[in-house]
Amino acid sequence: MTRVIGLAGWSGAGKTVLIVKLIPLLKQRGFSVSTLKHAHHALDIDRPGKDSYVHREAGASEVLVASSSRWALIHELRGAPEPRLAELLTHLSAADLILVEGFKHAPYAKMEVHRAANGKPFLYPDDPYIRAIATDAPKPRTALPSAHLDDTESIADLIWNLAVPLDETLAQLLPAGPA
Repeated sequence: MTRVIGLAGWSGAGKTVLIVKLIPLLKQRGFSVSTLKHAHHALDIDRPGKDSYVHREAGASEVLVASSSRWALIHELRGAPEPRLAELLTHLSAADLILVEGFKHAPYAKMEVHRAANGKPFLYPDDPYIRAIATDAPKPRTALPSAHLDDTESIADLIWNLAVPLDETLAQLLPAGPA
């Protein structure tokens, strides 16, 4: 059964660095892991001059590029609204765990990643979907479980224990407004 949890926090908090440390650790524990990353900028994984780029520029809605080592599906929105997290989750193949980076305002289970040097406030007091905190700051005054940012083993335990089954995550997300 696929489970989902997000890592949410301000830019520069270390979400990507943490995910990169968690993936091999969770794989060593026998779990398959997929990730879904929200980008706040224009995303382009194609390059001018490549056949797939030319197909896309010609107006194709989707371009699937495949090789012996990987495949990628590029879906052009062409003015359509940005897909919501629930829709994107349904495009992923089955895995034991999906780690979502971003979508911090969406109503789904998340671990807050907080770095004191950022000088930003914690998100958890205002987000009821935050289930745990990973921080390098002193332990926050909350009943939420927390771990130090450098304690990847404890963070992996929290993530696995607090991740929510995909069907429950989708049920939480579907009635919600834009994320």
